[in-house]
Amino acid sequence: MTGPVLFACNMNSVRSPMAAALLLLEGGEGVDSAGVYEGGLDPFAEIVMREIGASLDGHEPKTLADTDLSRFEAIIALTPEAAVEARRLAPDKTVEFWDVENPSDVHGGRDAIVDAYRRVRDQLRGKLRERFPEICKNP
Repeated sequence: MTGPVLFACNMNSVRSPMAAALLLLEGGEGVDSAGVYEGGLDPFAEIVMREIGASLDGHEPKTLADTDLSRFEAIIALTPEAAVEARRLAPDKTVEFWDVENPSDVHGGRDAIVDAYRRVRDQLRGKLRERFPEICKNP
């Protein structure tokens, strides 16, 4: 990793804070997250992150428009909408897009929902290890 990383999604309530917390857990620095819109932190995201010792405590959802995008060397969008908005707000930056499932679209009982959030957490972890191998050394 060469510099600060921003993860972006639609509401800054599930995928982007999970990705940021995972990279911080691995030892990343200067990591943050934002959304196209400001939402509230999703309790299922907190549950599955606690399972692996990652904390979302203190996360305050914020928007891309309220974030100084110039300070980030990498912007990784986790939804098409976030990619469009990040490119609009920071046309001089390269915005990577990772297609990541939205676990809040899953319906069913609590177990099915928590499993969907775990899948997203694990998918993000895999993508982070692939993108940032110099940081993500844990198996």
